Amino acid sequence: MKNFYEYNLSDNLNKSLKGLRFNIPTEIQSKTIPIAINKQDILANAETGSGKTAAYLIPLIHQISTIGKVSGLILTPTRELAQQVSDVAKVLVGYKSNIDIALIVGGASMNNQLRQLKKRPKIIIGTPGRINDHLEKKSLNLSYFNFFVLDEADRMLDMGFEDQVERIIKFLPLKRQTLLFSATLPKEIIKLSSKYLHNPHRADVKENSVIKSQIKQKVVNTKTELKYDQLVNEITDRNGSILIFVKTKYSTEKLKKRLIKDTVKSSALHGNLRQNRRNRILEDFRKEKFRILIATDIASRGLDVPHIEHVINYDLPQVPEDFIHRIGRTARAGSIGEAVSFITPNDTKMWKSIEKLLEKLKNPHKNNEYDNNNNNNSRPYSKKKNRTKSKSRKYFHSRVH
Repeated sequence: MKNFYEYNLSDNLNKSLKGLRFNIPTEIQSKTIPIAINKQDILANAETGSGKTAAYLIPLIHQISTIGKVSGLILTPTRELAQQVSDVAKVLVGYKSNIDIALIVGGASMNNQLRQLKKRPKIIIGTPGRINDHLEKKSLNLSYFNFFVLDEADRMLDMGFEDQVERIIKFLPLKRQTLLFSATLPKEIIKLSSKYLHNPHRADVKENSVIKSQIKQKVVNTKTELKYDQLVNEITDRNGSILIFVKTKYSTEKLKKRLIKDTVKSSALHGNLRQNRRNRILEDFRKEKFRILIATDIASRGLDVPHIEHVINYDLPQVPEDFIHRIGRTARAGSIGEAVSFITPNDTKMWKSIEKLLEKLKNPHKNNEYDNNNNNNSRPYSKKKNRTKSKSRKYFHSRVH
């Protein structure tokens, strides 16, 4: 497929795409949009920055515009990602559209959300916790939502949302279209897809931006007591916007204060901030009012800032998969990016796990649970009762995720 217009999309969608000057779909979009338009379930292996947000929003909005009796629920793991999906959806439907979109996330006014829900929106974008809150209050009726998207499903399970997601699914109609997008496909995701997707089409993005040549990686072997001074050196040696990852909410504020004390202008993003404050920080960072943002993995999920030139892993993540999401924040839209990782003696075991994962991503079909169990596009594999439960851009192409 050479361009969006060959999909025979609704007039409003084509108008929106034309206004945004986006003509050519990304790989994940070309592999999913025509399938989704034909109302087939999809299991998509697509990373952050691949264009996956538009890959499910375009067919959803097209179906709403052309069929009418379609309503969509989109679940995301974090408020930030939900907000970005909502922003993209509003651009795609157009400002004069009669398609109502409701953003239902924690940290926002419940009364305002109740007003949105009373309008019977055609698209709801939310996080599992707040969606469940409304289900408990019986302020949300999902019985007519026949288009369901699980975005960043692997992260959803990593954050412990599996039970909440399954509870939400019980409120959805049995006859529905389900699209599951995940950056990785561990056994838990395959299990989830086999349970809730019907004969899904499998869509893979073969090339992973994490191992693309435009991301330069640097490892700094250090000691805990030397990390901060070395961080300042790394910051001083670089121009452009820098995203620094740490493990805890407390660490974000502590590092921010220390940098500011050393006259390095920065800000922190973490889960304890009120929603309006988080939005303001992200907006200021996008406008380059400051160049250094310190964040935790959860707070950064879905973060979309095209001009990030450097990612610094001041602390390594708790799980190797988060490393993939972290460094995928740079080198957007074909630009050059750099990832710097600080490794202390205590990080050796985790770093080896990360290196193993990176090697696996160079051969995406090797050790793939789906491919090892299925050579066609039918269900991923048969259900087994004894599987272990999970532990519980502004915005298209590589800018839309």
